Amino acid sequence: MTQLQTRGIFVIFGIALSLAAAPTFSADKASTWSYGGATGPAKWSTLDKSFDMCTDGQLQSPIDIPEAKARKGALPSLLFDYQPSPLNIVDTGKMIRVNYAPGSFVRVAGKKYELQQINFHKPGEEKVNGKGHDMGVHLVHRAPDKTEGIVAVMLDAGAANALVKAVLDNLPKDKNKESTVSGTTINAMDLVPKNKGYFTFSGSQTSPPCTEDVTWFVMKTPGTVSADQIARFGRSYPMNARPIQPLNARDIQATD
Repeated sequence: MTQLQTRGIFVIFGIALSLAAAPTFSADKASTWSYGGATGPAKWSTLDKSFDMCTDGQLQSPIDIPEAKARKGALPSLLFDYQPSPLNIVDTGKMIRVNYAPGSFVRVAGKKYELQQINFHKPGEEKVNGKGHDMGVHLVHRAPDKTEGIVAVMLDAGAANALVKAVLDNLPKDKNKESTVSGTTINAMDLVPKNKGYFTFSGSQTSPPCTEDVTWFVMKTPGTVSADQIARFGRSYPMNARPIQPLNARDIQATD
């Protein structure tokens, strides 16, 4: 073996060691955000560059809605067209998510959003006039132009909810692995209150990367879950809610 070949082998070997020792910053940090401690909401933007919006964004969610300051008027109705879906659950390690089958929509002002997923938070992330709620659910939709529309329903202790029962009865054993429950269907309409009045404003995703350009529709009337359902959810996630974010110059509208 020549001296040049030997030198080449050492160079390649050295590069391999360097790559093996290099920190996988983005991959590691992106997977370790949480709702508390050193990787909690106050630190999200330090964990990965793609999370910068969590601190730099001016329209972050969730918010405490000041009802008296909301512009009231004849807003277009939310037209729900939700169909039954097989129960597909993922425990992400941070929240319980239900992946919804294609073909369910909400329409507002001529824009059509397709329901993609449902996720749950304890306590509820949204507030109105400073009032918090035992839990909350986000119905996450996407429009053909790739923008998101999220319907938020605040949940208080009361009557049990059929969809929540189906989810809690079938929580997956493994994290980050979708579990399809054979023979079980759900309907997202079970989460929507009869009174369809709502607040609407521009905001963001409530978890990293905290992407903005999200249109929020927060239902004025809370839904209910039983005290037992709240307790059962709390055994998996005692607290998975982002703190309230500044309103800044946000325009909030509300139905009469």
